[in-house]
Amino acid sequence: MTEPLVFYTVSQRIATISINRPEKRNALNSELVAQLTAAFVRASEDPAVKVVILKANGTAFSAGADLAYLQQLQQNSYEENLADSENLKRLFTTIYYLPKVVIAQVEGHAIAGGCGLATVCDIVFAVPEASFGYTEVKLGFVPAIVACFLLRKTSETIAKKLLLTGILFTAEEALSYGLITFVTKKEEISLNVNNFALSLCNEASANSLMVTKQLIGQTTNPELDNCLAAAVQLNASVRETEDFKKGVAAFISKEKINW
Repeated sequence: MTEPLVFYTVSQRIATISINRPEKRNALNSELVAQLTAAFVRASEDPAVKVVILKANGTAFSAGADLAYLQQLQQNSYEENLADSENLKRLFTTIYYLPKVVIAQVEGHAIAGGCGLATVCDIVFAVPEASFGYTEVKLGFVPAIVACFLLRKTSETIAKKLLLTGILFTAEEALSYGLITFVTKKEEISLNVNNFALSLCNEASANSLMVTKQLIGQTTNPELDNCLAAAVQLNASVRETEDFKKGVAAFISKEKINW
């Protein structure tokens, strides 16, 4: 039997959702996106859960899209890529709008879509060794969906720096940009995350947490929804471009591309 790509456990009113694809550095594909979405929907509907922790097994939090998935995207029709983009949007919005607090525990690199996953969480703990980056432009792609959320967390200046260059940046830099909440030592992160989650469970009303999260999120909801709708279509159309095909081919063959 194939091992699940996502583990879901509950203890002390805390649901832990663990990405379990360590051999692929927890890279995203359609199946993992679907299983993650299902896990967050389960947490949303689970009356035993008050707070959710998202973490990953292995050395990386998530290295973005995997090679086989990228190859498949090149073969997809526009309609198939549109549906695939809708699925990624659904995962991100499920986390962002979840009626429970979501804490990311980032113990390894969070790149491209993996960085997007961390971006949509409410609270983010990261170890100093973690690297972050929205590297899509280097692949001939665009960080369309995550850009809608990134611009709610940081300034346009920072967003342009990160999205246009595709540079990798440290946990300390991510903290200074307002993308993450805490940087904590690797040997302490699990305890710190658990203690933080327990403090929310024990010291705050579940309804108050839900309503406060909604209050913060709803300030520009129409703009966010419109941004995401446009981003889904942009994702699908860019996947049909020659630059995307050229970038993916170079990435798969591990060749440096001269844009």
